[in-house]
Amino acid sequence: MSAELAPLATWIGEARWFGGKGREWTLTGVRRVGELPDAPDGVHVAIEVAEVSFTDSSTGSGHAAETAETELYQVPLAYYREPQDRIAHALVGEWDDPDFGHSWVYDAVHDREAMGLWLTAFAGGESASRGELAFHRLPGHDLDLEAHSTLFSGEQSNSSVAFGEDALMKVFRKVTPGVNPDIAIHQVLTEAGSTHVAALYGWLDLVDDETNTTIQLAMLQQFLRTASDGWDLALASVRNLFAEADLHADEVGGDFAGEAARLGTALAEVHTDLAAHFPVEERDAGAIDGLAGAMEERLDAALVVVPDLAPHADRLRATYAALRALDAVEVQQVHGDLHLGQTLRTARGWKIVDFEGEPAKPLAVRLKPDSVWRDVAGMIRSFDYAPRVVSLTGLGPDAPDAGQRDYRAAEWSARNRAAFVEAYTAQRGRDLDRTAAVLLDAYIADKVVYEAVYEARNRPGWLSIPLAALVDHPGRDA
Repeated sequence: MSAELAPLATWIGEARWFGGKGREWTLTGVRRVGELPDAPDGVHVAIEVAEVSFTDSSTGSGHAAETAETELYQVPLAYYREPQDRIAHALVGEWDDPDFGHSWVYDAVHDREAMGLWLTAFAGGESASRGELAFHRLPGHDLDLEAHSTLFSGEQSNSSVAFGEDALMKVFRKVTPGVNPDIAIHQVLTEAGSTHVAALYGWLDLVDDETNTTIQLAMLQQFLRTASDGWDLALASVRNLFAEADLHADEVGGDFAGEAARLGTALAEVHTDLAAHFPVEERDAGAIDGLAGAMEERLDAALVVVPDLAPHADRLRATYAALRALDAVEVQQVHGDLHLGQTLRTARGWKIVDFEGEPAKPLAVRLKPDSVWRDVAGMIRSFDYAPRVVSLTGLGPDAPDAGQRDYRAAEWSARNRAAFVEAYTAQRGRDLDRTAAVLLDAYIADKVVYEAVYEARNRPGWLSIPLAALVDHPGRDA
């Protein structure tokens, strides 16, 4: 490995956004795809794409994972002629670069000087294209070029940088040739005037004319500075309920049912907009059989990891088998990874964020249309998680006993699930008919199985949450 690749490999391996932790891998190459214009003397800001090759087989639930053996990661780097104490924490290494000479090299998202160049390039739109990089802008918003950047510390699979109170840039770390659904969906909903997303301001493409491919590297959007995280609001509501010994969920000041209903309406409106601008298809009995089969395969794999699922396996299989009785299912563009953590409450209503889909799935899978009931199922499971997480964590000495907590958790969950689904179906003008109910039950059951595997591997203390959903019924009434 060359002198510059060794420290870069170390940096990538320790980054929160690196998806290959726990696997054997090597950094097999780095391609410089562009340099941002107008950098001051003594500094160069380049965008590098690193190729990571895995030397093992990624295993999941006893089967080889359906992932490529190489992955591409975007690494924006700032090359300085002199060391920079202000960003010493972001030092990648020091080496002789063939283009820039001897340099101290930093992760550029930590560097306000470097991020200012990104913002200026976005403001220039297409005129800012350099080499293989193409900056795109949507009309209607003038960027604040004086705004300082702030890197969000909580991001994992990507890196998010706020520019003052004006704009938010998401830098995609793991990149794949093709359309990123987060950009495509935000563009359509922004141009359609949707009030339920942060407006898209622009995006950055890597264009390779030789291979006729495009990789989307970043997106710039409205910064919802005063928004409150939906998950945090739900947890606060549950704590209010648990603190009131003699009140029911609908009697507590922090009752969340009204917000759940407004969120159901917002999701229905987003689904309607997506159906108007993306293809709507009908899946036949063969495709439905394939969907049921995939769910059954995930259950089989999960039983190896979570033996506690075994008592519920027959009922889960019956839930999946009910899918095969359906003649046809309508599918369209959906969120694909919806839960309360993907929502923000603003003064003007609910916003839905992160339309990238499940990051672990291949891009081609995330781009496929799906049933709207997958999104509804994800939110229903989130309403079940919130009270049970509060019950397991963060309760003071005056908290009710376990039996009372379980009762109140179930009460809060049922109330908010019902409010959400009723508002969603009312806005769409469609009742929860038999087809929708079968789909919803199957998607919920599939999600519970996924949760059980995730918790068993990452948070064993929380495994009781998905298992509790299976005690009575794996579907809407869990």
